[in-house]
Amino acid sequence: MKKIAILGSTGSIGTQTLEVAEENGDLEIVSLAAGSNVEKLEAQIRKFRPKLAAVWSEESALELQRRVKDLDVKVVSGMEGLVEVCTCPEAEIVVTAIVGMIGIIPTIEAMKAGKDIALANKETLVTAGHMIIPLAKEKGVRLLPVDSEHSAIFQCLQGENRGQLKKILLTASGGPFRGKKLEELRNIRVEDALKHPNWAMGRKITIDSSTLVNKGLEMMEAKWLFGVEPKDIQIVVQPKSIIHSMVEFVDGAVMAQLGTPDMKLPIQYALYYPERRFLPGERLDFWKLTEITFEKPDMETFSGLRLAFDAAAAGGSMPTVYNAANERAVSKFLDRKIAYLEIPEIIGASMEAHKVTANPTVEQILETEQAVYEFIESRW
Repeated sequence: MKKIAILGSTGSIGTQTLEVAEENGDLEIVSLAAGSNVEKLEAQIRKFRPKLAAVWSEESALELQRRVKDLDVKVVSGMEGLVEVCTCPEAEIVVTAIVGMIGIIPTIEAMKAGKDIALANKETLVTAGHMIIPLAKEKGVRLLPVDSEHSAIFQCLQGENRGQLKKILLTASGGPFRGKKLEELRNIRVEDALKHPNWAMGRKITIDSSTLVNKGLEMMEAKWLFGVEPKDIQIVVQPKSIIHSMVEFVDGAVMAQLGTPDMKLPIQYALYYPERRFLPGERLDFWKLTEITFEKPDMETFSGLRLAFDAAAAGGSMPTVYNAANERAVSKFLDRKIAYLEIPEIIGASMEAHKVTANPTVEQILETEQAVYEFIESRW
């Protein structure tokens, strides 16, 4: 019985992780953490009976405590609570599905405690990869990617010599606005941007997929996960989301991982690695599929992707600026305070105003995040 902790249990990845645990029957949930969805977290606690649960605010923690007072579960809150959830002695692997830079410190503490990480929190590697990768090696813990694209690359590299990797081909669906030009994006509404053609995801990541910023963040993650430079990562638009990503080797051979768009596959693969388990669901039917098409991404229209390569090239604290500016811009768009095309505009302005700090500490990363937020609030 493998024991797992989940940060972000009420979100899309967290809930699907719990479904995987329920379907397999040999994963024990020892601790859960959520943001503020007390009602959903209570239902999860009653079903999976963890010994520890966390929510962000103290007020929410008191409410949760009242709701589950009949159960043997400890309720904690704040950053200390998140750290306690992912460092609890029983946990063997931590699923980091929490959104935002709030996930960096708990992930670092979990690794220091010797826990393997099923990584679904982009910000951890985007902003702190220079610390996370050496720490994983030092502590002998595994970073197991949960993103479908990174999981695909990881699967393609099994049994291969990493030194013979030439290029990563990171696939993108192109989102709901693939093929559109700038003028057509001027009056995009929140409802339009939330209609992803292939994947069912959380609101923030769905917006990121529509702007291709998500692909920029994934490129920066791939740089750290697989030890490659951004110039060796090529973005390929594959509209049906059948090929989840590919790798090219020095001899020209290309390997790809294909499958239906189902996040449970990379979640289950990370939790049971290196074992493969049966996963219920639809299978690819190549007779029905008939063709798979590819396109080059439009980095002029979707300038957020171009800015990601600029941020990766600058390095240091610049990826933090990119991530934080996007996070705040998307939040403002979802609250209908800015227009859709202001998202990349805000990212670009924030990057232009920033002076890079090389090899930032966690404190400097969080200070940079706050400075970006203050800059944006002063302008928009």
